[in-house]
Amino acid sequence: MASKLLHKIRHSLFKEETPQTDLSAAAEDCPEISELDDDTEGLSSRLSGTLSFEGEQNIKHEDEGGSSEAESDLDLEESLENDSEGTGFPAGQQPQPLLTVQLQEKWRRSRTRSIPEKVMFEVTNATVVQDHSSKFVLYTIHVIKSGQFDKCPGIITRRYTDFAKLHSHLRKHNKEDMEGIVFPRKKLRRNFAAETIGKRSRAFEQYLAHLYSIADLRRSPVFLDFFFFRDLVEGQSLLRAGQYEEALRCFVNAMNLQEKLGSWQQGNWLFTLASIVASFQELEQLEEAQEYCERALRDLSTHQEEKHPLLVPLLQANVRLSWKISKDKRHSEAHLQKLRDSGVDVGNQPSLKEYLIKESLESKK
Repeated sequence: MASKLLHKIRHSLFKEETPQTDLSAAAEDCPEISELDDDTEGLSSRLSGTLSFEGEQNIKHEDEGGSSEAESDLDLEESLENDSEGTGFPAGQQPQPLLTVQLQEKWRRSRTRSIPEKVMFEVTNATVVQDHSSKFVLYTIHVIKSGQFDKCPGIITRRYTDFAKLHSHLRKHNKEDMEGIVFPRKKLRRNFAAETIGKRSRAFEQYLAHLYSIADLRRSPVFLDFFFFRDLVEGQSLLRAGQYEEALRCFVNAMNLQEKLGSWQQGNWLFTLASIVASFQELEQLEEAQEYCERALRDLSTHQEEKHPLLVPLLQANVRLSWKISKDKRHSEAHLQKLRDSGVDVGNQPSLKEYLIKESLESKK
């Protein structure tokens, strides 16, 4: 059928006596021509971009002279340039395993990317305690940092009355910040039921997290003392009694709590480090004692160190510890000599342990 149509068209074109306008008449005589033209136009429109085929990136159009490969390479280069970090290929060099390279680069970045940390409060145990005069629930709370494995959580044990006192003091000193903070109400009955203890445990976690989320409250001495002041007092009492292992546990836990709560540059931080030094020193763990002694001296540089009462005891302790473990002590000796030259009576200073035992700890509550 098509060959006959083409023959008629060719015949009409080359006839000298047939005018140019006879083509329309031929089309009228053969309506199949119109149908063929319409189908061709429809097919062209469908192939112009609405359909896709597997491996079409390898198709070359004769009229484009292989331009599809150049456009493909350009797209690859643009995708590399648009990458926020880049893959590091030299200009003009085509990367072959593009997907593999991008995955490897993202993996490298993920290993070095810091994970945001936040403090979390988790009640891990609740024990009903019965003594001679009262009965109460003792809640064990772990203070941990999320975003990484925390192998040294801070641990506290508190009663409902301890939380109630904290809430009362915060409302007294930080009234505006405490607006809208809900505290678990006291019950007259079923205080020791498992359901009540479970609900209070979750409520205390949320309560502490809410307090910590407010900057002025988490820096409040009342809030901070609630966590570690009790350990410092108990540790000092054990240090006076010569129970150095028990004292060390208290001081280390107080240090962990201060680090997690972000209070290591204020309050009793230097007292805590110095107490760890004295405890290790009495236990004859000299390398650990000297390590914490140097740490305390480094942190003293953030204060007015020349006036701090712990400066001379720490320097003298560091000289003795460094000498015993065969470590360079000249820096501490030079610092002591500088203090002598400035008029400080270095010889009449108390030892580190004497200072810590006599130090009066005062709660901010």
